[in-house]
Amino acid sequence: MSNRQLISTGSPFEKVAGYSRAVRVGNMVYVAGTTGYDYETMTLPEGVTEQARNCMETIKKALAEAGASLEQVVRAHYYVTDQSYGEDVFKLVGSYFADIRPAATMVVCKLLNDDMKVEIEVTAQIE
Repeated sequence: MSNRQLISTGSPFEKVAGYSRAVRVGNMVYVAGTTGYDYETMTLPEGVTEQARNCMETIKKALAEAGASLEQVVRAHYYVTDQSYGEDVFKLVGSYFADIRPAATMVVCKLLNDDMKVEIEVTAQIE
């Protein structure tokens, strides 16, 4: 596993749950499901748009640490806790992915914490 690079945000959740924010193996980067926390302050905004923005900014930083960028994202999964959040999340992620257009799926589900409204995970391929 010498070509395996682990990326961390320093979130306490990573150690407790035994996962990495992202893992790079070869030219692939797998970013874990990312919720809307601001990991510097460990705060979670109330609104779904702000949470989605935090998700994308955390993902962007993790990709950069792995030597990748949003432009290399080929797959995205969006999880929202209420169907009514879909349009707001699509608008926000669309502002990041409008020209990139990864294959994407949105699922309505429950998340671990009732205050979490959105979780986003992506896969990138470095060329």
